[in-house]
Amino acid sequence: MIHWQLQSQKRVQFVRGFTLLELLVVMVIIGLLAAYVGPKYFSQVGKSEIKMAQAQIDALEKALHQYRLDVGSYPSSEQGLAALMTSPGNEPRWQGPYLSKTPPADPWRNPYVYQYPGENSEFDLLSLGRDGQPGGEGDAADITNW
Repeated sequence: MIHWQLQSQKRVQFVRGFTLLELLVVMVIIGLLAAYVGPKYFSQVGKSEIKMAQAQIDALEKALHQYRLDVGSYPSSEQGLAALMTSPGNEPRWQGPYLSKTPPADPWRNPYVYQYPGENSEFDLLSLGRDGQPGGEGDAADITNW
């Protein structure tokens, strides 16, 4: 009986690992999933940047309208969007700040373009898109308030 216990304690258990072929199959499956999901994910990122720029332009436009109600006119192109945060020296009816923090850059880290009087509306407010150049298509297209 003692002899039997010694043999059972000496048994070696073999743990089966993955073969190289199994690992390659798993890696191919992961690669195929990444190739399918990756482009769809990154196209959504581009769409969200455009929507963010549209929302920021809308918020800036509302602040500019409030500025006009208080002061009587929109800030000049020279004063720019900074007039929403700090009082221009020659505006006694300024009641700002009209934004809770400094005017943001667009989602591509470029400043918004503001022009008063505007060529396309009372004032022009736009982001030049991903490429930072006028015109363009897709996510490089201009995003405007008109």
